[in-house]
Order: sequence, then C-alpha cells, then structure tokens
Amino acid sequence: MAMTEQKKIKVTLVRSLIGTIKSHRACVKGLGLRHREHTVEVLDTPENRGMINKVSYLLKVEG
Repeated sequence: MAMTEQKKIKVTLVRSLIGTIKSHRACVKGLGLRHREHTVEVLDTPENRGMINKVSYLLKVEG
C-alpha cells in the first residue's frame, strides 16, 4: 500500500531559547530543533502547526 506524499514545512530556529518558558522550549524540542540556525523539515500536521504557532517568535518558517 503506497502512502501519499504529505506536505512538509521547513522550520529554522533563529532566536536563542535562553529566557524562554519551559513549555516553549518543549515545543522547539518537539519540532526536532537543537540549536540556533538549525533547520528541519516537519510534516504539515495540525499538531506541528500548533507548536509552530506557539513559538513563532523564535522561528523562521518556509512553506
């Protein structure tokens, strides 16, 4: 059974996590970002969109 190709979002951490609250750090970790200027591709799901929206002030997002 072939799985359809899901849309991906490219996310880059552009600001430091120093001084952010614990739940925002958890969202960044959940997206797979480790350090400043780290870029990952995540699937476009409602869960990932929610995490991106919560910490949008730390990220650069490319469709």
